[in-house]
Amino acid sequence: MKVIKSSPKYIEWLNAELMHEESSKWLSELRFIKDEEHFFEDLIKLFTLQLIDSKNFSRSKEIVDLLKSLRIKNTELIATVTSHERNLKIMVDGKDQLKEEEAYKDRHRELLIAVKRYFKEYRRLKAQLFKTVKGIMKSEKQKRLLS
Repeated sequence: MKVIKSSPKYIEWLNAELMHEESSKWLSELRFIKDEEHFFEDLIKLFTLQLIDSKNFSRSKEIVDLLKSLRIKNTELIATVTSHERNLKIMVDGKDQLKEEEAYKDRHRELLIAVKRYFKEYRRLKAQLFKTVKGIMKSEKQKRLLS
């Protein structure tokens, strides 16, 4: 007999209520990030001259490009998770639709991985942006003190 290993931690918790809570949490965080992106844009505009300085240019360009990419990904994830959340009725309609329910759970697992990957990449962007702006602010402060 062949033993098939699976991820028990995901199988155990994949019920409709927990998937709904998880999806709602993702949407909340994704929407917060969308608001935070506007703050980052304002921050970049505020420090544009310093960011395009030759010593900061390559890092700044990387940050701006990543911000644009993540903004698009955020919008896509919000739409995908919203659609996924609407389809939760498959799990709670009382009908035995084993293939559809299993497909829904598989899609939820895929979204879990995609969302976690997105959050990790977003945190990396945030750290890079704050580190760069912090460096700029320190050098600006030093310039003012020397003047």
